[in-house]
Amino acid sequence: MPTFSYSQLFTFTESVFRAIGCPADDATLATETLLSADLRGVDSHGVARLVGYVRLWEAGRINSTPRVGITYETPSTAVVDGDGGLGLVVGPKAMRVAIEKARQVGTGWVSVKNSNHFGIAGYHAMLPLAHDMMGIAMTNASPLVAPTYSLDRLLGTNPIAVAVPAGEQPDFVLDMATTTAANGKLEIAQRKGLPLPEGWAQTADGQPSTNANAVKNGGALLPLGGATGSHKGYGLGAVVDIFSAVLSGANYGPWVPPFVAFLQPSANPVGLGLGHFFGAMRVDAFRPADEFKAHMDNWISTFRSAQAVEGKKVLIPGDPEREMAAHRLLEGIPLLDAVVKDLEGVGAKIGVKL
Repeated sequence: MPTFSYSQLFTFTESVFRAIGCPADDATLATETLLSADLRGVDSHGVARLVGYVRLWEAGRINSTPRVGITYETPSTAVVDGDGGLGLVVGPKAMRVAIEKARQVGTGWVSVKNSNHFGIAGYHAMLPLAHDMMGIAMTNASPLVAPTYSLDRLLGTNPIAVAVPAGEQPDFVLDMATTTAANGKLEIAQRKGLPLPEGWAQTADGQPSTNANAVKNGGALLPLGGATGSHKGYGLGAVVDIFSAVLSGANYGPWVPPFVAFLQPSANPVGLGLGHFFGAMRVDAFRPADEFKAHMDNWISTFRSAQAVEGKKVLIPGDPEREMAAHRLLEGIPLLDAVVKDLEGVGAKIGVKL
């Protein structure tokens, strides 16, 4: 599997975003947001998706020069209109609004409409950490998920991310889909020709399936929780959809526009684009920040030192991604041959070599 340095992928990706018309600052921001996924080992949401964004732009479904703005606000809340822009740009800008409101009044809450796929939720949730704030990020997504007992695809993978600052210990960063697995992991299985683990997907008639093409063939992804607990994942995914879209005025449920350019958005949308939800909370709005972070250190140390089953270790949310980022910054980012081929094809169009 070929390996590329972070700086090599950054230069290439930034050039692609500039080629589709993004202003310099937006191209840099979009690249940083996108490649954070590759660094953290979430390969399904990183540069492998670059071709998808370009195709959406070619189809006229992404505005490369959006005027991202606030359409409604109170001292602690806002609705942000992404003007059809890249979610990779709209998301960080909306989180900045939440951070600024939190700086002023303790907490900031922002619901976003008229946006697109925003990369990994964890990147956005981590932005408040530098300000001694806790961050929350959610987004709805293409409807590929069947609610418990349903054959209809009504929800997206609808991730939730929460980031909490610590002191001496690494920060706590939870980033999870509300499905058993994200759709990008099915795409990876398809590229590798591998079967799916049980519990990831069902066929069009509702039968369990390990076929990596099950969703492509009319089936659905399954909510987190498996055969006996999927109602919990369904409930979490529903909350994300409501906070991100029903609250902001974005499309929700089956009306969320698909990420792939060859599928057209609903002819009768109920809102604008897809939606996100962001929160920032100043730690010192609850207790002194240093005191809180000292207790977070104690919490993390306690859980990290828990007795583990043989051959395993107890992890803190964010550990695997942090370790992967450190490794890939030094050793490079591996890309599947199919991804490299796609990127080379995009590069050939704009005259940029990978």
